[in-house]
Amino acid sequence: MNKKTIWTIAVIMGLSFLALLFLQLKYIEEMAKMKKEQFDESVNRALYQASRNLELNETLRYLEKDVSNTNRRAFSKDSVIYDKDGNIQQSHQFSVADNDGNVYSSFELKTIKAKPAQTPKAMILRSDRNSEKQAKKSMQEIVRNRYIYQKAMLDEVVYNILYSASDKPLKERINFKLLDQDLKAEMMNNGINIPYHFTVSTQDGREVYRCPDYTEDGEEYTYSQLLFRNDPQTKMGVVKVHFPDMNSYIFSSVRFMIPSIVFTVILLLTFLFTIVSVFRQKRLSEIKNDFINNMTHELKTPIASISLAAQMLNDESVAKSPQMFKHLGGVINDDSKRLRFLVEKVLQMSMFDKQKVVFKKKHLDLNEMVESIANTFTLRVEHTGGKIYTEIEAVDSGIYVDEIHFQNVINNLLDNAVKYRKPEQPLDVYIRTWNDDTHLYFSVYDTGMGIKRDDLKKIFDKFYRVHTGNRHDTKGFGLGLAYVKTIVDQHDGEIRVESDYGKGTTFTIKLPKLKDGQA
Repeated sequence: MNKKTIWTIAVIMGLSFLALLFLQLKYIEEMAKMKKEQFDESVNRALYQASRNLELNETLRYLEKDVSNTNRRAFSKDSVIYDKDGNIQQSHQFSVADNDGNVYSSFELKTIKAKPAQTPKAMILRSDRNSEKQAKKSMQEIVRNRYIYQKAMLDEVVYNILYSASDKPLKERINFKLLDQDLKAEMMNNGINIPYHFTVSTQDGREVYRCPDYTEDGEEYTYSQLLFRNDPQTKMGVVKVHFPDMNSYIFSSVRFMIPSIVFTVILLLTFLFTIVSVFRQKRLSEIKNDFINNMTHELKTPIASISLAAQMLNDESVAKSPQMFKHLGGVINDDSKRLRFLVEKVLQMSMFDKQKVVFKKKHLDLNEMVESIANTFTLRVEHTGGKIYTEIEAVDSGIYVDEIHFQNVINNLLDNAVKYRKPEQPLDVYIRTWNDDTHLYFSVYDTGMGIKRDDLKKIFDKFYRVHTGNRHDTKGFGLGLAYVKTIVDQHDGEIRVESDYGKGTTFTIKLPKLKDGQA
């Protein structure tokens, strides 16, 4: 499967997972929004009913007060009168008056009967029917008068409320304990059973009452309701309620979706890890192939030289002089050393991977080591037409390192500077040491071809080699800088690289300064 196909599958799968995650989050958002709207509606309905109950309770208190304070009594008076024709007239008078004799309302029921001896039977029946009709009419009149009387009393209470109740301060008009009970009951009736805090204030914002356990948590979501809505605006009150646990209440309605989102995120992360692993394996496969190709080429050259020298030694037709023996022996010796160096380089990295390397640290002087190694590279650099410049500025240059490995670090940096120079152009190398209060620094700057920004992040990876186009004169396994970084890290140091492609590269190593007890 090629890289493009893998990328296509990765993009499609990634977009699918992201779309699924987006839909789930959108669904949760809509559910939370719907729950919030239902919550708002329920709270407003509960507040309205509680405010109405407050007004009804006030009216009820005035009615009870009016009934308990009134001195009115109901009286009845019965009388029998004989008219001039001898007919009997019965009168039932009902009235409501106080103890001082002041009459508030009265009505009279009259019944007329003829003399029994002078009334024929038919007239008696007709008179009874008339009396029955008059009785019904009288009863209706009683009910009507009682309604008028009760309405008058209610009107009096209403006038009392209108003209006296609204003049009282809110503290006297509201039973706050009863208001709290009404709020709690109405909240529960509307399906809201979470803690709340409330305050009562005047229309102009002056606070009249605050519940005992009041806290400011959740004040950003406050619900308000006018009290005594039909009073003058300056006499109205406002009850404000907020819920500290409202977010938890809203979240509880969408909590069941959390496992689904978690599993989706896990699947997405697993997918991403799989894709990264696939690309890493592909990259490692490419690096492995490059490494095998480079290693094969590197090993072929000394093997071919040794093989050729051996053939010449065994060929009887070739005249063998002491100079030839010396030359062939030198070729075999040099190429054998090169083979040994290449093999040891690979084995060393293997040992570092297994954490089996043992350092033989000792006290050394960085300035002396730099100057010594710089002298060995002078001829190679001058052969390009350039020069090595050393700036020894470190005052406290003592280091505690493994001599062989740290010399290899400096050698690798200088060797890379020479190998990756600009073709047919002189190379200048600047080596510098300096220190501050806590660290000792060493840098190598060259005027070579530089490193591209994309390659800077990978140059310390094992087997990674910066591509040089069609040039094949620069050989190696891609282990040099990986080895350098491993050695520096093992000595509690840091290495960083800065490069301007086409102008040059700077490697800087920072080492801990020797303490007084280590010097």
